[in-house]
Amino acid sequence: MDLGLTGKTALVCASSKGLGRACAMALASEGVTVTLLARGAEALLATAEAIAAATGVQVTTVVCDITTAQGRAAALAACPAPDILVTNAGGPPPGDFRDWQREDWIAALDANMLTPIELIKATVDGMQARGFGRIVNITSAAVKAPIDVLGLSNGARSGLCGFVAGLARKTVAHNVTINNLLPGPFDTDRLRTTAAAAAKASGKSVDEVLDARRRSNPAGRFGDPAEFGAACAFLCSQHAGFITGQNWLLDGGSFPGTF
Repeated sequence: MDLGLTGKTALVCASSKGLGRACAMALASEGVTVTLLARGAEALLATAEAIAAATGVQVTTVVCDITTAQGRAAALAACPAPDILVTNAGGPPPGDFRDWQREDWIAALDANMLTPIELIKATVDGMQARGFGRIVNITSAAVKAPIDVLGLSNGARSGLCGFVAGLARKTVAHNVTINNLLPGPFDTDRLRTTAAAAAKASGKSVDEVLDARRRSNPAGRFGDPAEFGAACAFLCSQHAGFITGQNWLLDGGSFPGTF
C-alpha cells in the first residue's frame, strides 16, 4: 500500500529510542523527511545515522528538552512547517500519590499534556492552510485502563486525550487529523524501568516480573516497536483522512472491554 507520504516532512519528539524512534523509522521508510528530537545527543545521533542509512531520507536532529519553551523554539526553528507532528515524552515516574507534591504534578502536565498542546498550537494552522496535516500523540494504554502506580501519567495523558477530542473535530474539514496512540506493553526501556520498580516493591527479580507480564498478555508477548511505528505511519497516511479524535489502543488484547 502506498501511504502517499513521499516528500512530506515530520517532526518526531523523543525519537532517539523506543516508540518515538520506531515512528520516525516507519515514516522515513515511506519517504518522509524527518526531524528528530531528544535530550541525549549520543543516542539521537546514532538513531539519525541508522534511519538515514536504512531509508536514504534526509534526517535532521535537534538536541533539546521539548518540555521547555526554548526546546520547542529550537525544534520549530529546525522544522517550522511540518506536515506531520508526532508528540511524545517520557512518562513520569511511578509511585504513590501520597508522596507527590504540586511540582510533581506540574512536571507531569508539562511533559505529557501541555507540551503536546503547545506544539499543536504552533503547527496546526499551517497544516490547515496547506490542506494536509497529521498529528499523532503517543500517550499510554493507561488512558483506557489506569495503572495505580502511574497516577501522574494517568492524569496528564487523559487530559491530553480530552483536549484532542474537541479540537480534532474542528480540523478534520481541512484534512488535518489528530489522533492518539495508546501503547500497552511494548519492549522498550520504559517498560523495563517500570518492571524494575515493580520488582523492587515485590522482592522478585526483573526477569520474573517481565516473564509474568508477557504470560499475562493475551498475545503472550510484548509488542515490537516496529508494529507501533507502522500504526503511526498509517494514521499519518493519505488513507487515514477520515480518522480523527480517536484513541488507538495497541496492547495485544490486554484491555478486556468492548469500547
